[in-house]
Amino acid sequence: MADATLHISELGWGSEFLPSPQLDYSLESNFGGVELTGGFSPDPYVVELVAGGDIAAEEGADQMCRGYVTAQPDFELTFEPGMLDLYISALSDSDTTLVINDPSGNWVCNDDGSEGLNPGIHFEDPQAGVYDIWVGTYWEGEGAPAQLAISELGFLQSQ
Repeated sequence: MADATLHISELGWGSEFLPSPQLDYSLESNFGGVELTGGFSPDPYVVELVAGGDIAAEEGADQMCRGYVTAQPDFELTFEPGMLDLYISALSDSDTTLVINDPSGNWVCNDDGSEGLNPGIHFEDPQAGVYDIWVGTYWEGEGAPAQLAISELGFLQSQ
């Protein structure tokens, strides 16, 4: 007969003991992906998507990130750079945010770095590899129509 030990605790299993939800770049992206090489056309490459989710980006990715996103990325960019920089931005009538896991595994986030309330991230001397991209909103669980733009020429601007 094997020895057994029973541990009894007065601590409950409340939500304070559950791990924070994480953003998982290994999951299939919500709106597909693309492989682009420096000098790609058309520039910008634009994807229609719905921003938002139910995970707070500051808990799921990095404390500097803002907005609510889904566990899986919205879009996956596989990029082989040329001579130019890389610009990733979102355009929406709603206040949106960007969360990107870059090829080195670093979290890069932005709110309002492009035009108005639109986020934009500028990668100088971008790395080759996969950029997993989330577009968030400030309202938990509510989606907002948005355009994700990938460019070597600058941030997408409203017309």
